[in-house]
Amino acid sequence: MRLFIAINFNEKILDALTGFQEEMKIHGVKGNFTKRENLHLTLAFIGDYGNPDKVLDAMEQVSFEPFDISLSGVGSYGDLFWAGLSENPKLAAYVKRLRKELAEHGIPFDRKRFSPHITLIRRAEYKGGEMIPVTEAPKGHMKAANISLMKSERGKQGMIYTEIGSF
Repeated sequence: MRLFIAINFNEKILDALTGFQEEMKIHGVKGNFTKRENLHLTLAFIGDYGNPDKVLDAMEQVSFEPFDISLSGVGSYGDLFWAGLSENPKLAAYVKRLRKELAEHGIPFDRKRFSPHITLIRRAEYKGGEMIPVTEAPKGHMKAANISLMKSERGKQGMIYTEIGSF
């Protein structure tokens, strides 16, 4: 079972992100657009791991106080186009504690440096020039009130993300 730990977004953030995706389509950007129900912020990607209860136990050990997050800017990693978040020391500190706890529980996870971003388009293409035409980045903010353990499965219409538990 493929697992990851994430922050899921409220409707206001989802509206801002999907509105931005629609604007990109209107400007001729092509690619695999992340479905609204799959938009999230990954805190730790675990990958194939058969013991979600052990992950939930580790998550429960990490103190969590709700904090505000705000969308800020867009960018790309190769052909992956993303929306970013404003710098957030509380988010960074939580992710550091969470990953430390995962390691202490012997739970494998992707140890790449945490770079908070929301994947909007995979395999993004734009025939109109070198750079994707961004007029204005999506805006929005919310209180991150819980952290979710998510399961990822491939379905007939793409990836299906299901919440297993949250704190």
